[in-house]
Amino acid sequence: MERGNLSRRGFMARSLTGMAAAGLPAWYAREIFESEAAAAAPRLRRVQASDKIVVGLIGCGGQGQGIMNQARQDRRVQVVAVCDVDRQRRENVARAVGGDCRNFESYTDLLAVRDINAVLIATPDHWHALTAIEAMRQGKDVYCEKPLTLTIAEGKAVVRVAQETKRIFQVGSQQRSDARFRLACELVRNGRLGRISTVETRIGDNPVGGPFPRADVPAGLNWELWQGPVSPHVPYVRQRCHYEFRWWYEYSGGKMTDWGAHHNDIAQWGLGMDEGGPVAVESLASEPSREPNSYNCHPRFMVTYTYANGARVICSDRQLPNSLERRHDNGILFVGENNRWIFVTRGLIEASDQNPRPERGGRGRKADPGGPSRILNDPLEANATRLYASTNHMQNWLDGIQRRRTCICPAEVGHRSVTVCHIGVISQRLGGRRLTWDPKRETFAEADATRMLSRTMHAPWKLPA
Repeated sequence: MERGNLSRRGFMARSLTGMAAAGLPAWYAREIFESEAAAAAPRLRRVQASDKIVVGLIGCGGQGQGIMNQARQDRRVQVVAVCDVDRQRRENVARAVGGDCRNFESYTDLLAVRDINAVLIATPDHWHALTAIEAMRQGKDVYCEKPLTLTIAEGKAVVRVAQETKRIFQVGSQQRSDARFRLACELVRNGRLGRISTVETRIGDNPVGGPFPRADVPAGLNWELWQGPVSPHVPYVRQRCHYEFRWWYEYSGGKMTDWGAHHNDIAQWGLGMDEGGPVAVESLASEPSREPNSYNCHPRFMVTYTYANGARVICSDRQLPNSLERRHDNGILFVGENNRWIFVTRGLIEASDQNPRPERGGRGRKADPGGPSRILNDPLEANATRLYASTNHMQNWLDGIQRRRTCICPAEVGHRSVTVCHIGVISQRLGGRRLTWDPKRETFAEADATRMLSRTMHAPWKLPA
């Protein structure tokens, strides 16, 4: 018994040291350790046949393989089938899984496998909604990569079907399961910075390229099925496919729905707007290429969202020239009263009252944060507002499936967060003028903007009524 206690204390000490090195204050690290220890206890039991979660992967690119491998680290998961319109990709992944893993070209064939009770969706953005809706209607629980949808109309349909079918749904906005982002949002929600005036979300610019030449469709790629619901279908261009689809408005929303789906999601969380959104949007952006077969997302941009409480979220390709924190081009900056701020990004959280560490020899200042910071290090009060706690996004989904409980980023939240991104793209594509948004009715006051909430799909595909 004593040896077990010493072992636990040693493990706890090592864990807390590691979390402190990651920038988390001691009081928060201790909370995380205790909650993780409690959550891990049920997982240590022997996995019974009834505990098995039989999974199919739809979309075998790099992100699909990544989330599949995360899922397979859990002893409860058995991957039995994969799907991709690129034969080489799906066959390679099926071989890597091994055993009797089957591979399919069409997602509908994978979803017809009755033994599968959950799916991972990592297709290009324009396929997310239809695939997720059909999966839920086939009785499958869903992990769907961000951004949840290509349009706001698609998001509303996904939410409606998720509510109707009561399937367990997780959007791949994994920053919600990173303790630094949750800490930042909890401190903001509890007034540590006072009233929030501005949130900067810095997401990077869009690449410029093209015109690109048409090419022969590679052997094994079903180009027509890859395009699917996008209308109209066009001849094959290599740079439209696989990873680079992100830089074409036909299939995605550029950085606004790529990194923006992450950082604007955290801005919404910190502002307490998971069930709402801004009331106005306007933008400044550099013109994209008008040449055929060229990347067509706006290269440089600054989108300003206004919320009913007066807060502004400014989503831009880099830090603003007059920003209070000017060391990082990727991350979220919450700004409150008296120039107090919290900056958070992957691997880092810092605050305005931290003292920079001196260089060796005592000269100059380093860019990395020092300490101590009362903004970060003073514990929250016992009656403080606390947010949904998850430290492993995939495990949170798997636990949700087993216990039939809501995940940290369900369809409703993912839809609201990507809606912020979508209306920013719509503002850019309409020249940047100010648009009035009604977050309750989910529509614009302006008719031309309202027409962009949905898109005509290529027959025979259509959204459910």
